[in-house]
Amino acid sequence: MTADSVTALVRRRPARRLRARVLVPAACLLLIPGCTTGSPGRGTPPTAGFTAGDDGVDRVEKARRVAAPRLTGESLQGERIDLGDYRGKVVALNVWGSWCDPCRAEAPHFAKAAKELKGEGVEFVGINTRNRDKTQPVKFEEDYGVTYPSIYDPYGELLLRFPKGSLNPQIIPSTLVIDRDGRIAARAMKALNEEQLRDMLEPVLRER
Repeated sequence: MTADSVTALVRRRPARRLRARVLVPAACLLLIPGCTTGSPGRGTPPTAGFTAGDDGVDRVEKARRVAAPRLTGESLQGERIDLGDYRGKVVALNVWGSWCDPCRAEAPHFAKAAKELKGEGVEFVGINTRNRDKTQPVKFEEDYGVTYPSIYDPYGELLLRFPKGSLNPQIIPSTLVIDRDGRIAARAMKALNEEQLRDMLEPVLRER
């Protein structure tokens, strides 16, 4: 091997090492399924019709709302759930996973609000995602007293059916409020306490 070829080889090696350093972290980001939260508007185009609120809740004027997809699936208890059956009610639709710390933080607030608001025409429905079997999410419901049903969606397929810009499937927990006509009225891409949840629901409840 000549001196020139040795020099050329040495010059090429740092570039290879640099490429490896870039590719490995990028691959790791794709593989990590951790609980992700973000700012309310992240990843959402302005055409979604939402107006950001100071409270972290985005709302849509009644005339600009779009229909939520008619989701169907099996609950964690094996019963069939059809979101279309809730037409005429205000629905709080919560996306959660038992592996998610913010989901655990908000669960007692949702469980309490669901029981207290049921008589006012509010129904709660969950979408459980990224749990590869039902054991842990069922235990989650038992631990936090969650009595409303959740559709089991381990691979997030249902989340991809929402209108573009209305829901970011990478941000968990997320909550959508669906009005009596089955349209998306509000969303929060963060954990909520009971007061925040009620503030999100009440304007839609007052609509007639």
